[in-house]
Amino acid sequence: MLDITKILSGNIEDDSERYSRDCNKTVSGTRKNFGPVVAWNITQRCNFRCQHCYSSSNCEEDESVLTLNEIKRIIDEFKENNVPVILLSGGEPLMREDIFDIIAYITTSGIRVSLSTNGSLIDKDTAMKLKKMGIGYVGISIDGTKENNDFFRGVPGAFDSAVKAIENCHDVGQKVGIRFTMQKNNYKEIPNVFALVEEMKVNRICFYHLVPSGRGKDITDQMLSYKETKEAIDFLYAYSKKTVEGKSSIKEILTVANHADGPYIYQKVQKENPERAESILKLLMRNRGNRSGMAIANVDWQGNVYPDQFSRFLKLGSLRDSSFSNIWNDDQAILTQLRNREKLIKGKCSDCRWFEICNGNLRARAYHILGDTWAADPACYLEDDEI
Repeated sequence: MLDITKILSGNIEDDSERYSRDCNKTVSGTRKNFGPVVAWNITQRCNFRCQHCYSSSNCEEDESVLTLNEIKRIIDEFKENNVPVILLSGGEPLMREDIFDIIAYITTSGIRVSLSTNGSLIDKDTAMKLKKMGIGYVGISIDGTKENNDFFRGVPGAFDSAVKAIENCHDVGQKVGIRFTMQKNNYKEIPNVFALVEEMKVNRICFYHLVPSGRGKDITDQMLSYKETKEAIDFLYAYSKKTVEGKSSIKEILTVANHADGPYIYQKVQKENPERAESILKLLMRNRGNRSGMAIANVDWQGNVYPDQFSRFLKLGSLRDSSFSNIWNDDQAILTQLRNREKLIKGKCSDCRWFEICNGNLRARAYHILGDTWAADPACYLEDDEI
């Protein structure tokens, strides 16, 4: 995850997980004495059928889903391992009947918790309940203007319900933002989405690069070309500069799942303001690019652990069979390889001067598109003269 507005402004005091000054790292790449941020797909059940869904969610619950007691035990293990943040996702997490019991147990454990949702179930009462329970952030998915969003999400009315959910969160003071997955059919609508964000006074918008995992494998052809990706990032960069200059009500503009964004933006700043660029480079060095299996972990609804939510082909273990500590600190081959990947990644990544701030980008795309975990990420849009 790259917060473009924060690296341009240098205001990273409240983002120590991504931009820690502490260079004394553990073998797993996290800050000393801290566990990974955990993205937890708490259910596979969902009332939408999004084209890009990496978990291939559907309306039926998996019979082997974790029970509430199992979930509480796992949360205890996360606490023991100093996990700083849990991102509850799905499926649609609010479809679990015991979701508020889960949230309460996490917050009581002292772990920060965020919610990733399609927003369809957030009425005013639910928004108030989330606020009172201490949810730090609610990310609501919107993938274009009304017609395009509803097509992409597979449900008529999805756009209207997301907008209403944002309004409900605002009405009760719950921090809320938008999640937007960029693909060929919607990236031209990014300016329209920014207009919506400004109108609704949403402070945070996060742009995901498409990853062909789960159902997303069926729309690999919707991945942006290099030219289209640069067009999109150029727009986000320009808008982020407006934000930093105080000309926009938006506070945070972020990108996820393509760590070439860091060096690309750095080189743009270097041409405009070399002095400012050097401080940005230092922040990118702290961020360290992709940290799947290092500072990020994923758990699914059955308790299986993966390096990140897109890498279900790399199962690390099951929390029904072993503790999180044993799985995460094991010297099993795949974790050792992920934490020393610079020796394994091939192609243009192998001699790229930005490896230290990108860390080889996303392994899931290399695997799903090229069939090779250690191939260069085919979504890296940097040209030879840029690397």
